[in-house]
Amino acid sequence: MQKAIHTENVKNAIRALGWTQKELAFQLGVTGQAVTNWMKGNDFPRPDKLLKLATTLKLGFGELVSVPKESVPVIAFRKKGGAKTTDEHVTKAMVMGALLKALVPFLPALPQLRRQVSAPPTDYDALQAVVAQVRKSLGLGEGAILHYEQLLSEFAENGAIVIPVMWGALQNHKNALHILLPQENVTFIFLNLDTHLEDFKFWMAHELAHVFTTELAGTDEGEDFADAFAGALLFPRELARKVYEQLAGQTKAHEAKVLKAFAHEHGISLYSVFAEVNRYVDSQGLPALKHVGTDIHAMRNAQRGKLVSENLFAPLPPEPAAYLAAAERQFQSSFFQALRRMVQEKQIGAGYIQQVMDIPMQDALALHGELTR
Repeated sequence: MQKAIHTENVKNAIRALGWTQKELAFQLGVTGQAVTNWMKGNDFPRPDKLLKLATTLKLGFGELVSVPKESVPVIAFRKKGGAKTTDEHVTKAMVMGALLKALVPFLPALPQLRRQVSAPPTDYDALQAVVAQVRKSLGLGEGAILHYEQLLSEFAENGAIVIPVMWGALQNHKNALHILLPQENVTFIFLNLDTHLEDFKFWMAHELAHVFTTELAGTDEGEDFADAFAGALLFPRELARKVYEQLAGQTKAHEAKVLKAFAHEHGISLYSVFAEVNRYVDSQGLPALKHVGTDIHAMRNAQRGKLVSENLFAPLPPEPAAYLAAAERQFQSSFFQALRRMVQEKQIGAGYIQQVMDIPMQDALALHGELTR
């Protein structure tokens, strides 16, 4: 990607702060000559300096960097509840996308025939028809349990590179990050393993929806469809109907027991089951459930399961070799194989790993050591 600084935007931002380029250089911890070279287009900031430049001047990636439109990474966050995505988050993800471009030549050949959902439906019946087709392609009936291994196979068959990461249960604002490189036609899916098992399949299915609807990635419409698709894929109409039949005329306590039983059986969130049964009820004009959303949230929060990372690795944190093996074998990821080739052939340092995975330098150094063995 040919990159250059938007010099006019940078000049205007510096002027608004009442600074000179020399004062900007001091704030960034670089030389005045470095800033001059950026402004003249003779050089381009390193990822960490680009991010600091964006946050210092309060400029978004598109305001700061001049790149051909078709080359700009497309990003979509699966955020934690209540979390806000800031300009800094967006800029960091854009930088990660720009860095991932260098990795593409080291990836194995990706399939060119990929599933696409054109004109993604919001109507209940139409969405159920889409979900039925996806389940059929996976060899699943409407009432079968969808396992996360089947979702991973669908990512691989549609040219999406899964990257399992451990971003923390509380510290990071996102559960998943989708980065599409439109020019290269490659999608990278970062999945945060520090999340509860009962939520993990939903986030995976949400990201799979983005893979099927590349034209909507990064839009509110795309997020809405991805949420609706994920719930319907994990718990389709036939299952929702089955649950409702068991609830008719029963007590609220019985209703809670049945909802919990189905959530446990399918390895998904209690709220996902509740939401899909509600959508079925609305579509059929049936009497509402006795529980409301706040009841379900309270029940779910009262008893949370293990994190995916806790289930995979004991003790935590895992040794680099164990982590890389899990990425390859459990998550069918070709990311670290490609990264290993790139690091060894191009003599890439730990800083690249730290930036492209958004992890602490200590973890990047440990991974770099394992990748260069």
